[in-house]
Amino acid sequence: MDSAISDTGPVVHSSEESRPRLRSTADNGLKIVVVGGFGVGKTTMVRSVSDIRPLNTEETMTQAGQNIDDTSGVQSKSATTVAFDFGRISLNEQTVLYLFGAPGQERFWFLWDRLFSGTLGAVVLVDTRRLADSWYAIDRLEHHGTPFIVARNDFGGPPHSEEAVREALDISGDVPMIACDARSRESSKQVLIKLVQHLHSLSSARKAAL
Repeated sequence: MDSAISDTGPVVHSSEESRPRLRSTADNGLKIVVVGGFGVGKTTMVRSVSDIRPLNTEETMTQAGQNIDDTSGVQSKSATTVAFDFGRISLNEQTVLYLFGAPGQERFWFLWDRLFSGTLGAVVLVDTRRLADSWYAIDRLEHHGTPFIVARNDFGGPPHSEEAVREALDISGDVPMIACDARSRESSKQVLIKLVQHLHSLSSARKAAL
C-alpha cells in the first residue's frame, strides 16, 4: 500500500493491482465534477474513492503564491491542483462515474467552464469553517444549469446543522446535502451515490412532466 499527504491529512491508497478493473457490463458512463473552494478536500475525495490510480496535477506551493492564494484555515497545505484531478469509480455493474476535481484557487477558475462541458452533475464540497469559499462554485453550477449536491467535509471543527449551512449558502431545500469525510472511500462513495440518486430523481420528474 502507498500513502499520500493531502489537504485533509494522510490518505492511504491500495496498490493499483488491487483496484477493480472496469466491468465489461458497464454501459452507463457519467461525467461528474467535484468543485469547491481552495483546500476543501477535492483532490482527497477523488483519490480516496477512485478505482484507478488517479491522475492529478498537484504542484508544490511556493512563496510566489503566498500573496495570491488565501490559505486561511489551511496553513498546512503544501500542494495545490493547477489543472484538474481525474478518477473513475464503478457504482454497480452498469454505472461508471468519471470524476473530475476542479482547481480551487480563483486564478484557475477560468478552467471550470471547460470542465463543466458534458457534466451531468456535480458535488460541491464545502468546509463549514469557510463557507463563503463555496459561493462561486454554486453560482457557476446554477449559471450552467448543472444539478448538484452539497457535501460537508469533516475537518473536526464545531458541528454545523444542515439548516445553518443551507441558510449560509442560500440553497433551497430540494438540493440534497450530506456530511462526509473525504479521506474515507466509503464516505466519498456515499456522496456519489447521493448525487446519482438526485440525478435519477430529476430525470424521472422531467419524464413525468412530459
